[in-house]
Amino acid sequence: MTRGRADANPKKRLVTWIVVLAICCGCFYAYTRSHGSSALEYGSKSLRKLGSSYWRGDEDTSDSSAKLDEDGYDGVILKSFPVCDDRHSELIPCLDRNLIYQSRLKLDLSVMEHYERHCPLPEKRYNCLIPPPPGYKIPIKWPKSRDEVWKANIPHTHLAKEKSDQNWMVVKGDKIIFPGGGTHFHYGADKYIASMANMLNFPNNILNNGGNLRTVFDVGCGVASFGGYLLSSDIIAMSLAPNDVHQNQIQFALERGIPAYLGVLGTKRLPYPSRSFELAHCSRCRIDWLQRNGILLLELDRVLRPGGYFAYSSPEAYAQDEEDLRIWRAMSALVERMCWKIAAKRNQTVIWVKPLTNDCYMQKEPGSQPPMCKSDDDPDAVWGVPMEACITPYSSQVQAARGSGLAPWPARLTTPPPRLVDLGYSDEMFIKDMELWQRRVENYWNLLDQHIESDTVRNIMDMKANMGSFAAGLNNKEVWVMNVVPEDGPNTLKIIYDRGLIGTVHNWCESFSTYPRTYDLLHAWTIFSDIEKKDCSVVDLLLEMDRILRPKGFIILHDKRSIVELVKKYLGGLHWESVATADSQRDSAQDEDDVVFIIQKKMWLTSESLKESE
Repeated sequence: MTRGRADANPKKRLVTWIVVLAICCGCFYAYTRSHGSSALEYGSKSLRKLGSSYWRGDEDTSDSSAKLDEDGYDGVILKSFPVCDDRHSELIPCLDRNLIYQSRLKLDLSVMEHYERHCPLPEKRYNCLIPPPPGYKIPIKWPKSRDEVWKANIPHTHLAKEKSDQNWMVVKGDKIIFPGGGTHFHYGADKYIASMANMLNFPNNILNNGGNLRTVFDVGCGVASFGGYLLSSDIIAMSLAPNDVHQNQIQFALERGIPAYLGVLGTKRLPYPSRSFELAHCSRCRIDWLQRNGILLLELDRVLRPGGYFAYSSPEAYAQDEEDLRIWRAMSALVERMCWKIAAKRNQTVIWVKPLTNDCYMQKEPGSQPPMCKSDDDPDAVWGVPMEACITPYSSQVQAARGSGLAPWPARLTTPPPRLVDLGYSDEMFIKDMELWQRRVENYWNLLDQHIESDTVRNIMDMKANMGSFAAGLNNKEVWVMNVVPEDGPNTLKIIYDRGLIGTVHNWCESFSTYPRTYDLLHAWTIFSDIEKKDCSVVDLLLEMDRILRPKGFIILHDKRSIVELVKKYLGGLHWESVATADSQRDSAQDEDDVVFIIQKKMWLTSESLKESE
């Protein structure tokens, strides 16, 4: 009996020590969260690096440790950030359907709320490196990529089977081929685009209409072949689709080097200012335009320019069965009340045109539907703003000019747009900004020159675009730029669109709406300084940039010297390497302590991925 009691005491002490240890671990976790650092999920996967740069060997010249205290530069030292499970290789944190299910969010599926952004709380974030899929290869270069991509990079072939009769895509060996077809243009987007130009009597059947039609919004874009074939006509499209049953369509578009964005016409305004596009396009986009008093069609009206077009290719435009006729009559009545008119109708496509001025709106009977938006409504406020079922009137400037007053492309890129006055900016400020960024872009490319070829970079993101002058400085290169404007800064996105460029609004305390490995170059001008002021996590932003960036892609970090020194401490943990460093050009007082730091992401695969691909 005595021996039995003696055996029990150590067991009790062991249990006590386990409880104490668990409490200590919990306190340490809470401490790290309260001090601005991200929670770390320690993974067990090992990595295999496949060369450290395009032209160099496998040597690792960067510090292999990562210090994770963002304030004092002291703290836990890791050899590497953990690696997420392979099932997260296509993770989009704010468009993660698993998160929606786990969080039990009560969303209205009928209005597509489940396809809108729902971001995880900080403690629920995947603070780990997103692995590439097994067999991942450096993407095929533009312009060849428009027509083919590596199957291993996006290992999803169901669209090739589901849309086999529509020429969306075809699997051929280790590649996926894009013949240029679509749901409503089986015989090629190029012929379809020329047909639309012919319908509108544009010169030489070219849709850009002498440079007067430059920005296009393609809703429900599929794999973005329509937008891809517009590029040769000096037209740039914002191709939009949700992460729905046709999953990976936007991932295919970006892998092809075609501008695209994950989003949906749901309950929130599109992340674009008013009067952004000359043409909106829907080719069997499966959208119920009549729902909620026509609110989705009215949202299109908000983003269309004066005299802008809506091209609608759908059975309702030509079919004769009872249901299609009912929808067609109801849509025709709605757009008539919105003051739209039919510009052309042929075969399976109708093209409506929006009025140039407010004249038609002023003749509407009081109380008629849809109503005019309230005078205090800001049509350019878009971040998290609910849609309204109302007509957005034009400003007095548009009314006086009887149109947008924009120069044709390419003069539009360098001509001060009329909406500068909305921000209190002068033409002189615009020109000085353009000249400043032209010098900066030349400096960047001089630093990058020995590390890239002419086709190395295709998809570029400017994380803080201001007036879009960084993108304007790249106009002579075969690239496109996603211009991102912070949601809490000056609303310069309308200036960007008025220059014939594209972009979106975003808050960098959250994840961006894109797939992993979709951009070749990220330009981060003072983004980290902004994040510090917002008291958001630098680690979270670094991991998000790593998620977005393609293997062997580049980051141009242009920020304070202290920020650059902080980021350098994470290079080894992220499997990034330093490429070049230079003092910023002394163009203004704010640049006195600025540094330009060029980083390249290394190519690596998990050991498990290598085994699967062998």
